[in-house]
Amino acid sequence: MQTETGTAYEVFHTDCHARDAIDHVTSRWGVWVLVSLRTNDLRFYELRESIRGISEKTLAQTLRTLVQDGLVRREVQPTTPPRVTYGLTELDQDVGEPLKELFDRITRRLPPRDAA
Repeated sequence: MQTETGTAYEVFHTDCHARDAIDHVTSRWGVWVLVSLRTNDLRFYELRESIRGISEKTLAQTLRTLVQDGLVRREVQPTTPPRVTYGLTELDQDVGEPLKELFDRITRRLPPRDAA
C-alpha cells in the first residue's frame, strides 16, 4: 500500500504501524467509538452511555489507543474539575466516512427481527 506522501506500508507484516492502526479501528470497540464520535465531540461518560455494553476500563483503553494512533483527539479544558472531550481528528473523519456508509447500508438492508 502506498500513501499520499509516498511512504509504503506493508500492512500484511505484523510489525507495520499501519496494521496496528487498522487493528485498532476495526477492533470490537474501536468501531463503536469512531461511529459514536462521527457527529460531534463527546465527554467520556456521554461516550460510554452512547455505546451500550462497554466498560469504563475498556472505553478508557480504547480511547487511549485511538488517541495514540492519531484517530481521536483528546481536549482538556483547564476547569475544576478538568473537562475532557473526545472528537475525531481530520484523519479519522476521512476514515469514518466509509464506516458511516457501511453502518447505513447494513441498517437499511437488514430485515426486521421477528417479534416472536
